[in-house]
Formats: sequence, structure tokens, C-alpha cells
Amino acid sequence: MKTLKSLLITALLISSCMFYSCTTGTPKENETEKKEEKGNVVIENILSRKSVRNYTDQKITEEQFDIMLRAAMAAPSAQNRQPWCFIIVDDRALLETMGTSEILPYSKMTGKAAAAIIVCCDKEKAGTNGESGFWVQDCSAATQNLLLAAESLGLGAVWNGLFPVTERSDYVKEVLSLPDNIIPFALVPMGYPAGEEKPKDKYNPEIIHKNGW
Repeated sequence: MKTLKSLLITALLISSCMFYSCTTGTPKENETEKKEEKGNVVIENILSRKSVRNYTDQKITEEQFDIMLRAAMAAPSAQNRQPWCFIIVDDRALLETMGTSEILPYSKMTGKAAAAIIVCCDKEKAGTNGESGFWVQDCSAATQNLLLAAESLGLGAVWNGLFPVTERSDYVKEVLSLPDNIIPFALVPMGYPAGEEKPKDKYNPEIIHKNGW
């Protein structure tokens, strides 16, 4: 009788272990699944990003600004100089001034945006990379991260180029009273989308080459 009980207990334990293994997987399998799931979320966010130019009146929170700017500052930069700096603009008068300026003909949505973030270069931080122009790549990477973070938060945003059009960059510099060492690079109006926007499928296999042209 004792032997039978022992066998039943052993069988029950083995069955439980097998069930647990099947439902939860090994630690390595679970880690792989988590990485794949994270990767899918990241790819989905990248492919969902679109330029949004119409916004509601809903305000952007300080927490959302913090998340977007943390993402922007996570971008790579030449020699890790991180030459960027950012200006949050949520003052209605300033937004309307930039949105109605003839010097910024493609930035009219700024006047209706909940806010805008100006991505800038600090020439002092850029150092010699400022002379070589590598800071442009650095600030471009930061701007893209900013746009992707906005998308992940349910916000809509659009990249408005300022640099290298000196007139535009200088105008924003004057409006915001920026010091001489700061170069406005991109103006990013943002807010909650007023309507449903769909991303464009830009994938084109014909422009992909391997090991040469």
C-alpha cells in the first residue's frame, strides 16, 4: 500500500512538473519570447509613425515631455558628444508667431499645436564635430527618437526642418532669444491627433543592394 502511494505521489509530481514546463517554458525560452515580443512592439511602433499636422486642444503632460526627451537623448552621437539641446514651447503666443510666419512656410500647423519641441545643436558641445558637420547626424537621430516616442504615447508630430536654411534657423533663434552657440535644427509641432492618420508604406525592395551596387 505504501509503495502504491509513493508511486502515485511520484507520478503526480512528474505530471505537475511537465505541465509547468509546458505552460511556462524554460527560463531561456521565456527570455527569448520576451525579446521577440519587445522587438515586435518596437518594429510596430516604427512602422506606425506618421506625420500628423492636425491636433486637438488636449494638452501634453510634463511626464510625456520627459519620456520623449529621454528617448531623444538616448540617440547615438559622434564621439558621444551629445551636442543636442531641446526647447519645449507651449506658450500659445509663441506657437502662433511661428505658425503664421512667412519665413516658416511649411510650419503653419505649429500655430494650432499643443506644443512644439525645438531640437538644437550646442556648438560648444559639438566641438570639432561642429565644424565637420557630424552634429547634423546626431541631431537627426535625436529628432527621429523624439518622433517615435511621440508615436508610442499616442501623440502626433511632424518634423519641420530649420537647418541648413539659415533664414529659418536664425528666425527661430531670434523668436526664442537663443544664445549665439545654439543652432535651431528642427521644429517638431505635436499634439493629440484630430482625426485618424495612417502611416505610409515606404518599403521598396528595388532600392536594396547587397555587397555592392
